[in-house]
Amino acid sequence: MAPQRVKVSLDSNILVYAAHNDDERHEAAVAILERAARGDCVQPLQSLGECFNVLTRKRRFAPAAAMAAVDKLRAMFPIVVADEPALESAMAAVQDHKLQFWDALLWATVRRARCRVLFSEDMNDGQDIAGVKIVNPLKPENRMIVDLALPHLDA
Repeated sequence: MAPQRVKVSLDSNILVYAAHNDDERHEAAVAILERAARGDCVQPLQSLGECFNVLTRKRRFAPAAAMAAVDKLRAMFPIVVADEPALESAMAAVQDHKLQFWDALLWATVRRARCRVLFSEDMNDGQDIAGVKIVNPLKPENRMIVDLALPHLDA
């Protein structure tokens, strides 16, 4: 019997690494993306927008190429959006958990979507905020958490 998967989401940094093959994180990010697509994963509209912005501004993708990358992600995952209760939660998280606002809004959005894990390289690895665990999936020591949260490609 396969282990029960949890609902997850991916921060924009994982999406950017998967789209842009310029360093050692690319292959790991692609595998995470492929595994997430087979599991219970939602993508915040915010992460897709941040991905597009980074690809065009920092990674120098042509807008059409960045759009194609984001469109591929849109086809792979259900999209969730921030709402007023997420905004309220995000503002409280800035105060209570010392998060940067945009990280807090991302957290609040995926929490409202009932995600239990937010995969991010940039946020505080290991932190659990109101039932959402922040996990850096690129750290070898987090492999067990990734394996529990995401289906294997050969499954």
